Formats: sequence, C-alpha cells, structure tokens
Amino acid sequence: MPPAFPRPHRDDLRIAVGGLLGGVLLWGFGIHPRLASDSVVLWHASWAPLVPLAVTAACEPLRRVRPRAGLLTGTAALTLDTVTLGSIVTVVLYTDLVYAAVLYGTPASARRIPWITGMLTVVGGIVPAALWRDPQGLLIGVGVGVVALAPAATGALVRNHRDAAEAARLRAEQTALLAEVDRTQAVTAERARMARELHDMVANHLSAIAIHSTAALSLDDPRTSQEALAVIRENSVEGLAEMRRLIGILRDGGGDRQPAASPTLDGLGALAGRARAGGLDVTLDAGHGKVPAPVELAAYRIVQESLTNALKHAAKGRVHVSLRQRDGGLEISVTSPHRPGDGPRAPGSGSGLTGMRERAALLGGTFEAGPRGAVWAVRATLPLTEGDPA
Repeated sequence: MPPAFPRPHRDDLRIAVGGLLGGVLLWGFGIHPRLASDSVVLWHASWAPLVPLAVTAACEPLRRVRPRAGLLTGTAALTLDTVTLGSIVTVVLYTDLVYAAVLYGTPASARRIPWITGMLTVVGGIVPAALWRDPQGLLIGVGVGVVALAPAATGALVRNHRDAAEAARLRAEQTALLAEVDRTQAVTAERARMARELHDMVANHLSAIAIHSTAALSLDDPRTSQEALAVIRENSVEGLAEMRRLIGILRDGGGDRQPAASPTLDGLGALAGRARAGGLDVTLDAGHGKVPAPVELAAYRIVQESLTNALKHAAKGRVHVSLRQRDGGLEISVTSPHRPGDGPRAPGSGSGLTGMRERAALLGGTFEAGPRGAVWAVRATLPLTEGDPA
C-alpha cells in the first residue's frame, strides 16, 4: 500500500535546511527588515523572528506533496513575522511556497491563487492610501505584489508551459500510435491483396495441371495422355511466367519492372476457352458496357476463380457464366452442376471463396456462393462507382 504521507523531494529538504541556516545566520548578525522602534513591531523579543522562520522552513518539504497545506501554514507564519523584527529569508521562503502552490497544486488552486493575490495587491495598495491620505500607502500594495502576486503569476506561467509541453508529448505519442496502426493496417491489406492476386493468377493453372496429370496417369490412351501433357505444359509455362514476374516485383520493390497488365472483361472469352480445354462445357453470356477498372478486375477474378472451382468440383454438365449491367451495378452469375458427395478432382484450400468475398466487399458489393438444388451458384453484385476508373 502507498504511504499515507508521501516522502518530500530531496531538493525541497535542501531548500528547507538552506533557508533555515541562512535565516539563522542573518539573525546572528542582527540583520532585520524592521527596527524595534517601528509601530508594527509588537513582539520585541530578539529571538521572535526565528519562530516564523522555523515554521516557514518546515513548510518547504510540503511544497510538492502538500502545496496547499504548506501555503496556508506559511501564510500564518508570514503574518506572525510582520509583528516581529522580521527576517528576509522568511519572506523569500514564502514566495517559494506561493510559486509551488500554483505549480504543483490542483488545477483549481492554480486558477484561484493568482486571482486572490492580485486582489490582495490592489486592495493592499488602495485601502492604505485612502485611509492615510498618503500616496506612500501604495507601497504596501507593491510589497504584496512582489511577495505574493509575482511568484503566483510566475508559477501559473511555468505551469501553462509545462501543461502545453505535456499535451504536445501526448499528441506526438498518439500520432505515432495512429501511424503505427495505419502502417499495420496497410501491411495487412497489402498482404491480403497479394494473397488474392497470387491465388487467382496461379491457382487455375495448377488446378488444370493437377487434373490433367491425373487423367494422363489413369487412362491408358496415348492420344489422351498427349493432349493432357500439352495442357499441362501450357498451364505450367503460363503459371511459371506469372509467378516469376510477381516474385521479381516483390523482390525489387517494384523497381523498373512494369506491372503486369490487369485483365479485362474482354479476356473472358479466352478464359472460357482455357476452361473448355480443361474439360468444362462453358457457355458465356456477357452483356455489359464499359465499367470502371476496379470493378472490371474484380469481376474477371471472380469469374476466373469460379471456373477454377468448377474445374475441381463440378459434376458433368454445362457451366454457365453470365454478366449483366443493371440498376447501377454489374451482376455476375456462374452456375455449375453440383452433386453432393463427389470429392474434388484437385485439392483446394478454400481461400478462393474468401478472396472472391473480399473483392466484392472492397467495392461495397455483395457476394454469395453455395448449392442451389442440382447446381452450385456463385452470385456477386458490384456497384459501378463514378470517377476515374484507373
């Protein structure tokens, strides 16, 4: 458990001891701000100034841990000092208590003490001058201002600078934290994009290779094996070229390499042709106008992945691909024969459906895939956004 009374700071203890010793030294030399003949001196004992000096010095260890209590006690000690011969050190120590109460005290104390000392300064100058009808009465207000208002104002100024520096430090930390969060999100998004592109570019080639290699190994027909090997070679060469280009871009950080041209919906015919070469009976019904490039790329990849999945999972029958532009969006539909219980002709990780769903979500569209009776249906709607499609 924390101590009931916090330990004073070492510097505050040094101030207390130094102030007390200095005051005692001045007292020993008989140096006082007032004379015994002054009318304000009510306690004429020569040792009397040591009492408020000792009390004020004892308040110094409280200047950080209990600044309000230290100031109130010090005020009482200073009041007592005014009816003795006095000590300059007592006044100096009191000014430090006022300064510390503003600097280390509560926000309420930091606001109130400068106002209170300011009012006391004005009242201490005007009232004596009015009562005594002597302008020299204003000097009392000047004295109050030097002893109380000046240290209070200095403490308020230092506290404002300290608070401003702390606020700036916190803002800098928050900015750095937000920058790190943005960097992490950007890296995560880039990794997800790379995973989608890598899967979409290479998976269809590898799936075709796996299926045709299985056919070549299982059928004892030289012609079929020859055709399968031709398809395997074509897909392996294309997949290897795309993989090398992607690895080169990643390794060089872009460098002087030109990025691979983004596929367009004009390439759906060639995509369907490769699917037919892989053994699918594909019909393509594409009725659409010009669409923004992000939508075009997403639509192409969704159709590509759907045909790859059909190549691995679909039963015998027709695969139908349809694209229609209506109501401000591009509607994509890919259906393939589905027979529950059939195993895949090539292994899959399931990341293809995740990638298609992410592509649709990034454009604010919808995506769904699943069995519908005797067919497996993939449906996506991509909104056509305005602006530069590049």
